[in-house]
Amino acid sequence: MVVDDHPMWRDAVARDLTEAGYDVVATASDGAQAVRVFAAARPDVVVLDLQLPDMSGVAVTVALQAADPSVRVLVLSASGEQQDVLDAVKAGAAGYLLKSAGRSEFLDAVQRTADGDAVFTPGLAALVLGEFRRLSSSAPDGAAGSADVPRLTERETEILRMVATGLSYKQIASRLVLSHRTVQNHVQNTLGKLHLHNRVELVRYAIEHGLTSDPAPE
Repeated sequence: MVVDDHPMWRDAVARDLTEAGYDVVATASDGAQAVRVFAAARPDVVVLDLQLPDMSGVAVTVALQAADPSVRVLVLSASGEQQDVLDAVKAGAAGYLLKSAGRSEFLDAVQRTADGDAVFTPGLAALVLGEFRRLSSSAPDGAAGSADVPRLTERETEILRMVATGLSYKQIASRLVLSHRTVQNHVQNTLGKLHLHNRVELVRYAIEHGLTSDPAPE
């Protein structure tokens, strides 16, 4: 589903997706329409503008996540402001791409979002990870580890650490000499064990529990 209040931009994005083989099940021009149409269309991925005439894209993301926690929201915005990015991710957006991105970069981001990756315009991923680490370090002592931690396999923990550094599933698969599908399956198993809904929540969990480390050199 494509949500944008500018008709020409909305139609162009929908056309690019259709030509690339995606099934665009719906479009919407404002937040209220997006929430209403989403309930009937149930798209897997929502390409969402932040600046809508009636409500913010952040509020729309919260509403869509409440309706279906499995939906993957890819924000496509003209704004690269730090607060806009962080607000969108904290609301549950799986990725954040600037409208200055080229067609191929956009289509790649949509595919990666559908596959479960967290996708960001270069430079924004480090911003998000940094904010999660800041929030974790400022939490009261013992808050992060107070609950029982579900038992993860050695491989699940290894992949979780890599996810938390911002690596894509493709990069993780290459480093561990696994298939892309195997990495996805491990992540899905981990999400189920931890009762989390998406990769953003998984990154937050890893940071809060001290499971992050710098990625190995390429």
